[in-house]
Amino acid sequence: MEKFEISVKVNNENQHFEIRDYMHHEDDKCKYEVFKSGQFVGSFEPDNHKVLHLCQNPGMISEKVLNLICDQLERYHI
Repeated sequence: MEKFEISVKVNNENQHFEIRDYMHHEDDKCKYEVFKSGQFVGSFEPDNHKVLHLCQNPGMISEKVLNLICDQLERYHI
């Protein structure tokens, strides 16, 4: 598992997230888990075309923020 941080700008405010990348993930577990202030807030899974899809959103993060996180992940880590 690799950990890294990303920031997304929402309403002129930077929000920081920790990403856990399970490089050797299995089908029953999402590849990317997202944490904010140590709390699990969501996870993403790439499809066969390496486009990310939401697996879980227990933190009830807004769709706008989720899309910004996806954009960052797709740009840098898939």
